[in-house]
Amino acid sequence: MSIAIDHTGPWTVADVLALPEDRTVRYELLGESLVVSPAPGIRHQRASLRLAMILHAAAQAAKAPVEVLEAINVILPSGLVVPDLVVADAGATVEDSVSVNAEGVQLVIELVSPGNRMVDRKFKPMLYAEAAIPHFWRLEFDPAPMLVVHELEGGRYVERTTALAGATTCLDTPFPIEIDPATLSRQ
Repeated sequence: MSIAIDHTGPWTVADVLALPEDRTVRYELLGESLVVSPAPGIRHQRASLRLAMILHAAAQAAKAPVEVLEAINVILPSGLVVPDLVVADAGATVEDSVSVNAEGVQLVIELVSPGNRMVDRKFKPMLYAEAAIPHFWRLEFDPAPMLVVHELEGGRYVERTTALAGATTCLDTPFPIEIDPATLSRQ
C-alpha cells in the first residue's frame, strides 16, 4: 500500500525513520532530499540472498565478529541510505534497531538496478567513502554478472579486483571469501 507523504521543509534522518513501513519502496535521505526507490525485483532479491548467505558462511568460517544484513538503514554523516547488503561489526548490531551507524559498517554492497545505475555507481560510493566505510562492492548484472571490489584509500574508493562470471575469485578482505558471480542470479 502506498501513502501520500505530506512534509514541509528539509528532511532529516528522524523524519525518514518515522515514515510508515512500506515494503513496495525504499526511502533514503541524500543530503536533505528524500529519495524513494521501488522495491527490488526477483533477480535482485535472489542475488542478494545468495550473496548474503556466502558472506555469512565466510564470516563464520573466519570467526569474524560481524553480522551480514540485507537492506538495513545506514546512517551516514550526510543522510540515510539502504545498501542492498551490509557487513557490520557485531557490536554495532546489538540493539534491535532499524538502523546502524556508518562507524560500525565494514562493507557495503550495492546490486545495480536498472533505475538506480547512476546512484549505485557514482553517488552512493561517494557517500560511503565520506563516511569512511572501508569496503565497497558493486554487483553488476548486465551483460553478465560481475562483482567490482573497492577499498577505501586516501578518502576515496580504489578498485582492487573484478570478479567475472564463470570464474571463482578469492578475496581476502574483510575476511576470506570465494565467489563466482554467475552463481548469484541464475535460477
